[in-house]
Amino acid sequence: MAIQTSNDGVAEVPLAFVSNAFLDELTSGLRARPIPWEGYQRATLITQAELNYIKAIEKKTGEDLSRVVDKEGNVYGELFISLLQKLVRVDTIQSILILIDDLLLDHEERAAYFLQLGQTDASLPYAPLLKYVASCLRSEDSFIALKASKVLTTLLCASPKPDTEAAGELFRWTTAQLQSKNPAEVDLSVQVLESALRQRNVRIVYWNTPQAIDALVRILKMENPGPQMQYQVIYCFWILTFNEEIAQELNRMYDVIPQLVDIAKSAIKEKVIRVVIATLRNLVEKAPEANLAAMAAVKLLQFSENLSSRKWSDAEILEDVNFLKAQLQENFHTLTTFEVYKAELLSSRLTWSPPHLSEQFWIKNWKELKKENYALLRVLARLLSTSNDAIVLSVAASDIGQYVKRDPSSKKFLQEIGVKQKIMELMAHPDQEVRYNSVNTSWSLIGGKV
Repeated sequence: MAIQTSNDGVAEVPLAFVSNAFLDELTSGLRARPIPWEGYQRATLITQAELNYIKAIEKKTGEDLSRVVDKEGNVYGELFISLLQKLVRVDTIQSILILIDDLLLDHEERAAYFLQLGQTDASLPYAPLLKYVASCLRSEDSFIALKASKVLTTLLCASPKPDTEAAGELFRWTTAQLQSKNPAEVDLSVQVLESALRQRNVRIVYWNTPQAIDALVRILKMENPGPQMQYQVIYCFWILTFNEEIAQELNRMYDVIPQLVDIAKSAIKEKVIRVVIATLRNLVEKAPEANLAAMAAVKLLQFSENLSSRKWSDAEILEDVNFLKAQLQENFHTLTTFEVYKAELLSSRLTWSPPHLSEQFWIKNWKELKKENYALLRVLARLLSTSNDAIVLSVAASDIGQYVKRDPSSKKFLQEIGVKQKIMELMAHPDQEVRYNSVNTSWSLIGGKV
């Protein structure tokens, strides 16, 4: 799908963006089952008029369905929501949801038949659908929740003023679904997000949903999520970063810039590179001060120069690449060396970049590591304990040594947080460079006695 924006810069995606073979297969298997509508009427669970309306559309599709429904659309919207509220049998609820989805398929304008119910009851049309989404989190039958989520997404997207509470409930469900072991369910949930997030005022709702962003980031960090899943998840980030608050905080909280650049560097599919670059462009346009240093730390300027020399089938890629390159070149000299160092440190991807080897850098900036209760020094300590990368361990050990030279009084604190012990352990590391830098730092930590 081509990435496009409307005149006001808001991401545009089709309303009916949920297309899932797994759900279609489940639907096909359930569609032909008979539902005892007449029995419901005899039991006075539905009226004769409701039975007549159901029979008028049952088993109809395409133009046959349109001829009936479009004459009395509001009646059918009210009927289906009413049935969801008063009937409880699983097979019946499944069939009602199939009927609603059939009605809306390729005709999102029919969402108005359901949305008009909100004029008399603010909980409608969402509450009955949300009930089945929430209840099926505790059920082995996933069909109802999956189908209801698709219908909810269409209604939210079609609404001129989407219900943010309903969106919040849907987002809590998608966050749980992203933990599913069924790849098809994960795929459908990501598609729901791609479509629902087209509505500007629900993006911040998603951002504030507990664990929601974490769940998306985890997918990107999977061993092999596949190019299509990478594209879909990054597409969600792209849409989210049209919001300035999200663009301001996304990398600070989730360190996504290094991950996105890594994905673009290894991507085979052009569309994956396109959506990564578009997301990075949003981060620069909406919140340059929050993101440019992190981009410089992962050497995005060099990468963008490489990308600008390639031939692309989509001209928008080159436009976005050139924009990034120009912004990084323009701001390169205004970014302080320490800003870039800090961004590199927070990314956990240390390399032997110039600041680590510069005496002048440490003379000028060592006090920065003491700020906010030694926040950056604690990051270095964490990397020593958690990283398995020899370069990261070497650089972290060296940086701690550089710091202690300027602040000998910190030795006790470093011992308390386990740095001294870890340095001693790394002196026996199989990598020669790690051993060398650990030995050097140990001299600073224990006053020259190894």
